[in-house]
This record gives sequence, structure tokens and C-alpha cells, in this order.
Amino acid sequence: MKRQLLALAGVCALGVSVAAAQHITAAGATFPAPVYQKWFDEYHKMHSGVEVNYQSIGSGAGIQQLTSGTVDFGASDMPMTDAQISKVKVHTLHFPTVLGAVVPTYNIAGVTAELKFSGEALAGIYLGDIKKWNDPALMKDNPGVKLPAEDIVVVHRSDGSGTSFIWTDYLSKVSPTWKSKVGANTSVSWPAGLGGKGNEGVAGTVKQTPNSIGYVELIYAIQNNMAYGSVKNEAGAYVKASLATVSAAAAGAAKEMPEDFRVSITNAPGKTAYPISSFTWMLIPSEIPDAGKAQAIKAFLQWMVTDGQKMTSALAYAPLPKEVVAKETKQIAMIK
Repeated sequence: MKRQLLALAGVCALGVSVAAAQHITAAGATFPAPVYQKWFDEYHKMHSGVEVNYQSIGSGAGIQQLTSGTVDFGASDMPMTDAQISKVKVHTLHFPTVLGAVVPTYNIAGVTAELKFSGEALAGIYLGDIKKWNDPALMKDNPGVKLPAEDIVVVHRSDGSGTSFIWTDYLSKVSPTWKSKVGANTSVSWPAGLGGKGNEGVAGTVKQTPNSIGYVELIYAIQNNMAYGSVKNEAGAYVKASLATVSAAAAGAAKEMPEDFRVSITNAPGKTAYPISSFTWMLIPSEIPDAGKAQAIKAFLQWMVTDGQKMTSALAYAPLPKEVVAKETKQIAMIK
């Protein structure tokens, strides 16, 4: 009898363990994918019953999957528009996760100097107006650097991408021509260039293509040992992306963060601000029918904005400002 009771207790304990296990699905931005994978792995080590399967498929596809209800939450580097939010059955909450930078990365044989780019020059390259590396606009940005008389091979994202939104949002702010002809979005009609899927695809194409230029999230340039340039900011200073310069770009926005967290910090003011910086967001439904899953997601978010932030710097992301963390902590309670 005692043995039967012990066996029954074991089955019950197993039942509780199985019931508590939560398999959460998510999809979206490639921009923060390295830190997300780190977080999900580390959190699973501490909470073996919670497993997050994240598909790094681009912000546009992440929003689509959230809208269709095929994932538990999405991720995007572009805040959802009012129109996109209206198409989701359950109201979507935006949770800033980290700060990152999009950098112009290039592959030019024989050029070892760190290049500098004005916004006007980057817009000219991506519009197809600046075609040669030794164009006067690039020579002006880089006095003393011997740039070759070679055609520039432009590389951009082929998929719906929050990284593209950050890049085109910046170009729209610094170039009236870009704003009127192309605009800012996750997907645009590119005037010139080759397409690569994901930050990984753009990085790979630039690395394999002589005389090319592309844009990737900072960690992808670092991990692939790729050259990337400084960019002229609103104050007129050429600034290289780093944890400090990305944090400087967010400083003003952090104090005046809107209640829904939807904000752009490209071309932010400040002499030390890197101009192509951005928050990135997890897109969480405010109502989750599975109570266990809801609690697991809320617990993860609380860990993410506290202990998880300590892991960001090692992967070249800037942690969230304390003002943003305080507001997010309150928003977590809104998930039911």
C-alpha cells in the first residue's frame, strides 16, 4: 500500500511538472536576435519548464505572425502603427527590450582607414546618385583617404525589416529627397542595390562582395569582423556606434517616453549621440487565454528588465535607461 501511494505521488508530481511546463513561441526582428537567444537560453537554465522558441525572421514577418495568432508574441524594431494594432484581435503592448545601432558596413580592398559618412552621402548612395567610391561627397567626408574609382555595390534587406525601418527612418530625417522618393518603412522600393535576407544575409553579402556597402545591426558587424563607419549626427560630429553613443541618443527620449513606448530616436540631438540608434520591442498581447503561459511571460519580462539587462553589453547592445525600466515594470501588470 505504501509503495502504491509513493507511486501515485510520483505520478502527481510529474503531472504538476508537465502542467507547469510552458512552450512559448515568438517571431520577429533579427536586430535583437543575438541577445534574445542569450536571454531565452539563460532563462531556460534557471526555469527548465519555460522554453521560448524564437524565430529570427524579420520585424515585418513577426508582426504578421502576431496578427494571425500563430505566435504567442512578436518582436519588431519598428513600433506598430495604429493600423497594424487595429488588425490584432487582442490589444498589443510594446515592451522596449534593449537599445542598438545600425551601422554602415563596407568592403573596400586596400582601404584600412575608418570611413566617415554624412547622412546626405548615405542617402545619395542608396538613391543610386552616388555611384563611385571616390565621389566628391565621400571624399569630402574622408579627407586624406585614398578611395578607389570603383563602382559602389549597394546591399539592402530583401525582407520586411525593422533594421530597414531604422535605416530609412534616419535617411528620411536627413534627406528631403529620400523622404519624398522612398520614405521610411520596414519594406520600401529600393532605388538601387542587391537584397540580402536578415542582418545575417546583408552581412554575408557585403563580406563576399568587393566594393560593397550595407547596413547591419552593430553586433553583426562585430561578430563578422567587418569594417563599419562613423556617421555625422545632428550636432555635426562624426560618431561611431558604441554602448555610450547609443545610450546618449536615448537619453532625451527616456525622460519623455510616451505611455505606449512607441518612439523614434534616430538623428537624436547631442554631440555624442550616434544618429542611427533605436529601441527594439517585444510585442505582447495584453490578454493571454492560457493563465500559465501569461504568468510565464510576465515573469520572463520582469527578469528581462532587471537581470537580463546585465547581459546586454557583452553583445554590443545598450541596456534600457532606468526611467524606461520603471515604466515597463508597471506595464507588465497590464497583461492578463
